[in-house]
Amino acid sequence: MRRVYLDRIAATPLHPQVLEDMLPYLKENFGNPQSLHSAGQEALRAVEEAREKAAQLINCEPSEIFFTSSGSESNNFALKGLALAHRNRGKHIVISAIEHQSVLHSTKKLEKLGFTVSLVPVDKWGMVDAEEVQRAITKETILVSIMLANSEVGTIEPIEDIANICRSRDILFHTDAVAAVGNIPVDVKELGVDALSLAGNQFYGPKGSAALFVKKGTRILPFIDGGIQESGRRAGTENVSGIVGLGKATEIAKKEMEKRIERVKPLRDRLIKLFPQKVEHVFLTGHPKKRLPYHASFCIEFVEGEAMLLNLDMQGIAASSGSACTSRALKASHVLLAMGIDHALAQGSLVFSLIEETKSKDIDYLLEVFPPIIERLRKMSPLYTQYLEEKEK
Repeated sequence: MRRVYLDRIAATPLHPQVLEDMLPYLKENFGNPQSLHSAGQEALRAVEEAREKAAQLINCEPSEIFFTSSGSESNNFALKGLALAHRNRGKHIVISAIEHQSVLHSTKKLEKLGFTVSLVPVDKWGMVDAEEVQRAITKETILVSIMLANSEVGTIEPIEDIANICRSRDILFHTDAVAAVGNIPVDVKELGVDALSLAGNQFYGPKGSAALFVKKGTRILPFIDGGIQESGRRAGTENVSGIVGLGKATEIAKKEMEKRIERVKPLRDRLIKLFPQKVEHVFLTGHPKKRLPYHASFCIEFVEGEAMLLNLDMQGIAASSGSACTSRALKASHVLLAMGIDHALAQGSLVFSLIEETKSKDIDYLLEVFPPIIERLRKMSPLYTQYLEEKEK
């Protein structure tokens, strides 16, 4: 059976050079970076070299990079660490309605601690309006968190505009850039953010490797208490092999990003153009232009996403219906509902996210096998039967 992987937003394959750099730290170079002997110092050097590489990718100082275990941990670290460190100034936080669950759930936790949270709406493309953010800000606002790009619909947000507003009001600004870093150019100085989350599994690095950028001079409380690792900001024995892998992945991404975009974007555009021509009642979700270069997302009317995913998998095609943290929830995406998409239509969401290895013939194969799947599933749908009956009247 032909295998086609179109679920980049869940995970990317490990780059061979990344694996090669990681292996010594899974075998002979097993020292603890906090040990004073030579084995420990070798591990420490590897960690600091990775920190420098990660910093170069987003144009910050190495001392502003703090390694974590995942994008979700980075978001938790940022939201809780920044809010609690600055609660003497105020207890109001502003986020968008389409943030990742790790941001949404972090703010719910903070609400239990006495904070208030405002959700900024988005338009039909999933775009945040900077003026809406400004209107949500109060005298009590200490933190704003808006994602750089949405993994479910691919929309890239106007982060620089929002950052300018926050800076003018002396409000901290964090962006969840997990879907963006390593895939599109990201410069923290140009964006003007105080904190930024990234994760290696989004750009050919290992799972369990991520980082949080915190601008120098920004107060943040540790998310994990214990030892002195990560300058006392994140306790726990370092995942040396994962950190090394993240460092190598950032190094490769910096060199190859432009080439990767040039390779995958035409395939994405072809899929976005041809898929709605092959099947009726298919709607593109997310911004048609301001979107991630590898991302094509749709809502297919009269069919549920889970059924489509299972049938595609039987044909060797891997896709998703949303972020990896919500794909098993079997309920309509909060992102799509926030965009004003009808609940029934939102149930038919599907995301195709291309990897560097995706070929033109893979898109051909998808366009060949997917329409019959939709047709077969619609024949079993009472909603589609009702639609046809009403159409004939």
